[in-house]
Amino acid sequence: MVIGGGISGISAALDLADAGTEVVMVERLPSVGGRMLQLSETFPTLDCAQCTLTPRTVETGQHPNIKLLTYSEVVEMHGEPGNFRVKIKRKAPKVNWDDCTGCGACQEKCPKLVTTNFFERSVGTKKAIYTLSPQAIPNKPVIDVENCRYLTEGKCGVCSKICPVGAIRYDQEDYYVEEEVAAIVVATGFDLYPIEAMGEYGYGKVPDVIDGLAMERMCSASGPTAGEVRRPSDGKVPQSIVFIQCVGSRDPEHHKPYCSRVCCMYTAKHARLYKHKVHDGKAFLLYMDIRSTGKGYEEFIQQSTEEEGLIYLRGRVSRIYREGDKIVVWGADTISGEALRIDADMVVLATAIVPNPEQKALAETLGIETDEHGFLKEAHYKTGPIDTVSKGIFIAGCAQGARDIADSVAHGSAAASRAQAFLARLRRSAA
Repeated sequence: MVIGGGISGISAALDLADAGTEVVMVERLPSVGGRMLQLSETFPTLDCAQCTLTPRTVETGQHPNIKLLTYSEVVEMHGEPGNFRVKIKRKAPKVNWDDCTGCGACQEKCPKLVTTNFFERSVGTKKAIYTLSPQAIPNKPVIDVENCRYLTEGKCGVCSKICPVGAIRYDQEDYYVEEEVAAIVVATGFDLYPIEAMGEYGYGKVPDVIDGLAMERMCSASGPTAGEVRRPSDGKVPQSIVFIQCVGSRDPEHHKPYCSRVCCMYTAKHARLYKHKVHDGKAFLLYMDIRSTGKGYEEFIQQSTEEEGLIYLRGRVSRIYREGDKIVVWGADTISGEALRIDADMVVLATAIVPNPEQKALAETLGIETDEHGFLKEAHYKTGPIDTVSKGIFIAGCAQGARDIADSVAHGSAAASRAQAFLARLRRSAA
């Protein structure tokens, strides 16, 4: 079983399935792809994220050795290594996915717009019946039970009336299934440290101060602004943006002590994409240090400063507030020691990578450990970085700690290899 349908989990599942092993993939969201599904381009090549990801999600959905359980969560586990019995909650999408053809008519005609859209990071809107993206695998919609007018008020019912195959099931309920598996790979991904937890950045109440994933959705052609960078408050194109790195990271006194590893690179990527879209715009990047350690990463940073006209300032921010139509960024230039003030149209925060909030409960269910920050703990930092204290359970990707896409893919394949070796030992002992 692979828990988590992000790029690391997909890599593990495909490697195992290609080797002839039957895989059950459990994903809590309606479709697979994870955080990479939200990205616009990827560093350091600026390749289209969907062009890279979509072939792998399609293969995952169609592979004969992969049983895909999306919109599902692991709730219980019993048994022993080689014979785990896992209870899975299948959440009700309120749509009969067996009948649904994915035509999209229900989403097109639904009159209810929802602004609290977690996938779009609350930058745009979604319908009360939705798929995560146009490239969703499986391409089947779910109904937002908290915002559907029929389920909350007994009115509307447009999606049921318009569905050509009658797939809408307002009375559908959650149910449980049990799977027997020999090994488990946990690849539950990451979340971002909430802006609301940081007073110096306005507790999330200052308009037009957004996080990195919100910027990704703006830059994406399938995002809420169709690839245009616009201020969430008024829809205007910002003529200046301040990008702030290490927000919540490397701050042991107030937030998280560790480096999130990808912020330096994706901030440079965001600034470059902004300049590509707003040619006369100004991009200021406030940094603590530049840590570009991957292949081609340092060259990407150098090109950003020399050819793209990005303005790097080594400084720390003490306060952000709104003044008229501008957002004022107050701080200090840590090289000159002078006070720093920038009046910007928008601010993008590179917030710390943190574990998914459900991960600790899942770890307790599986009987594995987490570290002091909530990331899954490996058996040994050097000699057992994929294994856990529980035999037959392995970890992959950002569930274990912050890492970029390339490392996550490698980590997923490593977890698949460890699982294969474990299964081989079971077969030898049974022979």
